Amino acid sequence: MVEVRWVTGFLDSPSADVEGFWVAVTGTVLSPRRGDFATLAPAAGDAYLRVQVLRGAPPRAHVDLHVDDVGAAAAEVVGLGASVVSAEDGLVVLRSPAGVVFCLVGWAGESVRPQPVTWPGGQASAVDQLCVDVPGSVFDREAVFWSAVTGWERRPSDLPQFEHLARGDGMPLKLLLQRIGAGPAGVHVDLACSDVDAEVRRHEELGAVVVRRVPGDWTTLRDPAGREYCVTGRSPWVC
Repeated sequence: MVEVRWVTGFLDSPSADVEGFWVAVTGTVLSPRRGDFATLAPAAGDAYLRVQVLRGAPPRAHVDLHVDDVGAAAAEVVGLGASVVSAEDGLVVLRSPAGVVFCLVGWAGESVRPQPVTWPGGQASAVDQLCVDVPGSVFDREAVFWSAVTGWERRPSDLPQFEHLARGDGMPLKLLLQRIGAGPAGVHVDLACSDVDAEVRRHEELGAVVVRRVPGDWTTLRDPAGREYCVTGRSPWVC
């Protein structure tokens, strides 16, 4: 069985221009670049957010699962229905049954989840979730796959289009699965915050645009690169 030791959320963009926006949104510091990669380093705790330049590709998000033995984990994940996109030392890029790109990488001992950031307006927020958007026709197969890969139990949501995976102890990111209509499967980032309206205003001042509001629950925004993400009313302090 694959043992997921840590989870990292990646923001993939066609250029580095949007990275300053995400540094400001998350209250992190951009690390020195390592090729096309950089880390959004928190003030305390272990990093769990990174940025990557993928020239010529549309903006998106993806998940990295950190494991002890990348090769062995990749073989097991392929047995669960994934396909290999590419492989190199310490990194395997795969595609889920529904077509969601994700990576297996080596675990470097990360274990300390950073705390939410409290902003001058008084609200606290944190990127705490990756939402896997899946067409309804393949939703059940994809949910089974992600639960098997992570070892996290499937749990229903109050809303029928969503299903949670109960994340492992100490993991910095949750996984949520969302049924969507037509369109390709993918991943987007969710933030939890103590005051949605105040947090959305902060993001708008940084350059985001509101796409839709679901009063009492969440607001969908678009970052300066055109990538959609959500600010939700879940408590950023709840494990």
